[in-house]
Parts: sequence; structure tokens; C-alpha cells
Amino acid sequence: MQPVIELDGLEVRFGPRVILKRLSGKLGGRAIGLLGPNGAGKSTLINTLLGFLPPSAGTARIFGHDIRAAAREVRALTGFMPENDSFIANMSGVRFVRLMAELAGLPPARALERAHESFVHVGLGEARYRSLGTYSQGMKQLAKLAQAVAHGPKLLFLDEPANGLDPPARLRMLELIREIRDRGRIHLIISSHLLRDVEECCDEALILREGAIAAYCDIEQERRANRKFLELETRGGGEAFAAALESLGCETAPGGGGRLKVVLPEGVEVRDLYRLAAGRNVQLRRLQFKRDSLEDIFLKAMGVNGAREAAHARLQ
Repeated sequence: MQPVIELDGLEVRFGPRVILKRLSGKLGGRAIGLLGPNGAGKSTLINTLLGFLPPSAGTARIFGHDIRAAAREVRALTGFMPENDSFIANMSGVRFVRLMAELAGLPPARALERAHESFVHVGLGEARYRSLGTYSQGMKQLAKLAQAVAHGPKLLFLDEPANGLDPPARLRMLELIREIRDRGRIHLIISSHLLRDVEECCDEALILREGAIAAYCDIEQERRANRKFLELETRGGGEAFAAALESLGCETAPGGGGRLKVVLPEGVEVRDLYRLAAGRNVQLRRLQFKRDSLEDIFLKAMGVNGAREAAHARLQ
């Protein structure tokens, strides 16, 4: 399967300062989160992939199209919801989105049709004839999303899509993003400082630190692994109970105070552990799944407590 994005030694400099440091790897998820602290290079990477900034070295490809040699094709395939507002304040919403769709290559009649459809889809159908300058912050974010999808892109860049939204508006925005993802026609790159938003919407995450890849995380794979990794606290049974678990195919590692770490194989469920314990008069006093959250992975990638990851090798 062709990757969505290929990074091939991509470097960007501003004068003597290196902003992106020879990024290499392949990304192919349906929804990819782009994470990192301020100054990590997230916006620079997006702007470079979209052709707004020229690479100083290396290149990147989007659906096989080189961003240097095929900039027009790349722009036709991509939509962009920027972090900062860039509206024409006295223009109506639908007229603005029509203009953006035409700039993306749609003929005028089709652009107008798609503008109306996009406004209805994001829930702004009744406000589409109002001037953008009268919109609330939440409405402006939705209008930005409408213009980003109006021309039917294959890849959608969302830069801080929940920026400035109150809790109900944020939930609505995340719902729309998940709807776009689940339809399966558009791939997403979501840049956000809110780890929870990425965890809820994305199946992969790329973490940048100081212009380099600090970690790559397959979020769905982590979720599956977490569902199979248990920490037990038992009373009675000891080594005999651990041996019984191993007879089921489980991997076990004992700890002090009756604690036991267990990795479940395919086909073995938690109820099987309770059945085994009951048959041997073993009390399961505590059972919890391993929780290696995206926040944990992010903190490790940032070098917190000296536990920095070098996981970009997994991209190769």
C-alpha cells in the first residue's frame, strides 16, 4: 500500500538555523497526530508539505507526488485548516468557501455547490449568508473546516482544530473530525497541543522535538497491547497459580506482596483468570490493565526523567 506521506531527508533552514533536521520515514495511517512542544517544527513541517516553505535539503512525497516537482498536484490533493484566521471579514461564509474551492481547482458552479454542502455538513447552513466578521470563534473554526474539505481533498491538514473552543464546541469539532476519518475517503494530519484530542481522533502519532523525530506511536497497536497486559494482586496460590496461568499460555512475572504481571495470549480472556483462581482458592484482590497512554509516550519522547525514546527508527 502506498504511504500517505514519505519524508526523505527533509530539512528546512531559516538562515543558519535548522528548523527541520533531515526527517525520514513513512506515514500511512487514516488519521495521524502531529505532536510536539512549541518550536518543535510542527507548523514548519505542515507548511513545507503544502509547498509554502521550500526544503533546504531532501524532499517529501504525498501519495507519491514530490512536493518539489509536483506542487500543483499536491495542492489539489490536500486541504488545509490553518490555526490562525485568514478570512475576508465582509464576505459571506458561502462566498468565501466558494472562492477557496475555486482556487483549489473546482469550476465555479461546482465550487458553489460544494460550498453549500460543506456549510450544511459542519452545521452552519443557516449562517452561510452572514458576513464572516459576525461569526463567533466556534463558527469561524467550523467555517475553516468547511473551506478545507469543500474541494474534496484526499489529505486534510488540521492545525489546532479545537483552538479557542469552549467544551461543547470542542466536542462537536472532534465529532466532525471522527466522521471525516470514519468515512474513509480522506486521510487526516492533526496538529494539536492537546494530547487527548489526538488520542481520541488518531490511529498514529508522530512526535517532534527540536526539529527531529522523537517518537512514532501506533496508537491502535498500543491500545491492543494494553488490553492484553495485566497487573494482578493475589492472595494465596503463589508459584502454583503462576504455573497454572503459564499452562494457559500466559507470560508471567512475579513481584513482591502477591503481585503478578501477566500477558494474555490470543484466546485467553480475563474471565479465564477468575475461573482459574476460583478453582485454586486464590483471591484476586486487584486487577488492572496496563495504561501506557499517549501522554506517557509523549513525556518519554521529551526526555522526562531521562527516558527519551529514539522510536523514529520504527518508521523506516
